Amino acid sequence: MSTSNVEASSAAPAAGDCLRVLTSKDFQSPQTVRWCPGCGDYSILAQVHKVLPELRVPRENFVFVSGIGCSSRFPYYVNTYGFHTIHGRAPAIATGVKCANPDLSVWVVTGDGDGLSIGTNHLIHAIRRNVDLNILLFNNRIYGLTKGQYSPTSEFGKKTKSSPMGTIEQPIRPIQMALAAEGTFVARTIAADPNHLRQTLEAAARHRGTSFVEILQNCRVFNDGAFDEAKARDTADDHRILLRHGEPIRFGAGGRKGIATRNLAPQIVDLEAGEASVGELLVHDTRAASPALAALLAALEPPEFPLALGVFRDIERPTYDALLLSQIDAAVSQRGRGDVARLLNAGTTWEVD
Repeated sequence: MSTSNVEASSAAPAAGDCLRVLTSKDFQSPQTVRWCPGCGDYSILAQVHKVLPELRVPRENFVFVSGIGCSSRFPYYVNTYGFHTIHGRAPAIATGVKCANPDLSVWVVTGDGDGLSIGTNHLIHAIRRNVDLNILLFNNRIYGLTKGQYSPTSEFGKKTKSSPMGTIEQPIRPIQMALAAEGTFVARTIAADPNHLRQTLEAAARHRGTSFVEILQNCRVFNDGAFDEAKARDTADDHRILLRHGEPIRFGAGGRKGIATRNLAPQIVDLEAGEASVGELLVHDTRAASPALAALLAALEPPEFPLALGVFRDIERPTYDALLLSQIDAAVSQRGRGDVARLLNAGTTWEVD
């Protein structure tokens, strides 16, 4: 598929790939990677290259779909099938790809500008429908490709080229948005922690249904220092909560601090100071039917709270593509194969002079 706005990317994978064990090198495109030095996109690309062979999916069954922006160059750098599409519409095109061929592993790569401005509508509906897609949203809180305007996730008061006096808009919070859309797999990770990033990507890829992963990253040129507190190793214990299913929510050196609730509001407690016992801490449950706990954790933000990283929600629900094919099969069994010519000439018709 190739038009002025929709381009096929990367070399076509060899059909024989399914007969041998693939490695990360098999997924590295011969294209020259063109991102700014120090961009978090490099880390994400490296971990995707490592995760794909672990899935034991034939290379010809992967498709990467992107919109517009720095992140959207991604399909060129993964040696699979791919589409570099139009601004904000990657989830819609990816939905069509998955429904046309359910055997494909379909990945959407978007950014905070592409996915949460012009593309918000498509993104929300893909999540609520639970199409079997892996959606990676790169969040650097800035428009990088268009040279440093504030984005939908930029902090309130952020001074940029398009907001010299500071933004007067409240930012979109991607995880809370995905949970509000009843996402079945919702996670957050950070490009500066390759191990956590890789583990999160693999968990997302193995989920059946829409997996939505927000990836925090830095833009060295136009928003250097984004998420510094969360990515700095020497302060990570105090500024990150690593979510683990079934475990009390703790952080700080030696896990001395935790999150409890008072009147349904989150509160930091110091276990060593006797402010609470381990039994009073919130216990993370990715499989809870209600997204309420996940939404509470997603709302924790610096400087009042540490930032939660990991899987917020991971539940099972029928996928849109499977339900669609089921309905098609049922219709065919009841009525037989359709006939386009009969359909066009059926019912009331008009002749236009």
